Amino acid sequence: MRGDAQDYTVGSIRRAVFLLAIPMILEMGMESVFAIVDLYFVGRLPDSRHNIQTVGLTESVLSIIYSLAIGISMAATAMVARRVGEKDSRAAAHAAMQSLWLAGAITFIVSMAGLFLAPDILQWMGAEPATVAMGTPYTRLMMGGSLVIMLLFLINGIFRGAGDASMAMKSLWIANAANILLCPLLILGWGPVPAFGLFGAALATTIGRGIGVCYQLYHLFGGKSLVKLDIADWKPDWPIIKSLVNIATPGTFQFIIGSCSWIFLARLVAETGHAEASAGYQTAIRILIFFLLPAWGMANAAATLVGQNLGAGQPERAAQSVMATARYNTVFMACVMLFFMLSANWVVALFTAEAEVKRVAILALRIMSAGYIFYGIGMVMANAFNGAGDTKTPTWINLFGFWLFQIPLAYILAKWWSLGPLGVFIAIPVAETAITISAWLLFRRGKWKTVKI
Repeated sequence: MRGDAQDYTVGSIRRAVFLLAIPMILEMGMESVFAIVDLYFVGRLPDSRHNIQTVGLTESVLSIIYSLAIGISMAATAMVARRVGEKDSRAAAHAAMQSLWLAGAITFIVSMAGLFLAPDILQWMGAEPATVAMGTPYTRLMMGGSLVIMLLFLINGIFRGAGDASMAMKSLWIANAANILLCPLLILGWGPVPAFGLFGAALATTIGRGIGVCYQLYHLFGGKSLVKLDIADWKPDWPIIKSLVNIATPGTFQFIIGSCSWIFLARLVAETGHAEASAGYQTAIRILIFFLLPAWGMANAAATLVGQNLGAGQPERAAQSVMATARYNTVFMACVMLFFMLSANWVVALFTAEAEVKRVAILALRIMSAGYIFYGIGMVMANAFNGAGDTKTPTWINLFGFWLFQIPLAYILAKWWSLGPLGVFIAIPVAETAITISAWLLFRRGKWKTVKI
């Protein structure tokens, strides 16, 4: 928690997993709080179903930006971890700076597109005209401010690769504290501060993330982190940037494939169930992700351990670290699944009081959480590949699992079998289970141990 330097290539694997996973779980838990806080306060505004649908549909599209951010941060984590494992901190810092150049160029293009296409994006997602009219300013600011999303993910990926998980955790604590304070103030208003309504949620989230990024940059350029940038690192190094692109490209597509699948499913729910069903589904998804992201934090520990141990020439220790992390994640996800099965009604009631929205959200939450154990194991397997720099394997798994299995299955169940949104809810855990089994089998083959970056 203090962020003391540790060598994760020696000693107890259980201790290494624990030291990395705890701050990473807290970090990712904080990342999930952004959408939950927005959803909570937005749900108390008039016409809550339109507001909730706007937040949900915008988050679905933002998942593409998250995919870009995660893909680049994944490449940075793998390269920084490999250099740290080789005991070369200067090379690790140099690689980190090159990843910042890459992220800045990509984010500029995405932000411009979001600023100009916000109403079209909501229309493409199947939003009703009232939702488009009400939600365009929110979507425009969230998409236009994507630089802070990108940097928050990327710089935390750099810290994680260096084994400094506590720094990544602290930056999200600060960002979330600002968001939690600003959300009620800017959404509902207080004293001289006017009520901005839905737009206030975007303001609070963007400002909160921006504060977290400022904290990260301070420690990256002037703090005591193992990865500390200096002037010499600012010059673009094209061979390293090219290497980062080679790792990040399939890694980005890996998550874009999943994100586009979620976007298609959100549109399918909106088409077959209208605004109430869409709002219920988006509520369930936000709650689902709130508990998935801590599990992703545990899986991030596997990525760091794999990268550093491969850099130290210890592939078997890397494999043992992955297996230990998978066991711990399984226990956590089993507890969450049981909690949702028993308490879905109570959890959903915290976010909406509309009867039909609540009914759909409870149904979706119970069905989708049935696959929680497989979600947790699959995350660890995917991050093990990514930590080794083998981003292509999980990309192919996602391509077949999401686009060639989950989407067709959801379409058949929702439209051909006339199950509507229920068909979409069923397709999600079925496809995720198949993806996890495939990843497990490929991990056991061990080709990831031979990847050079």
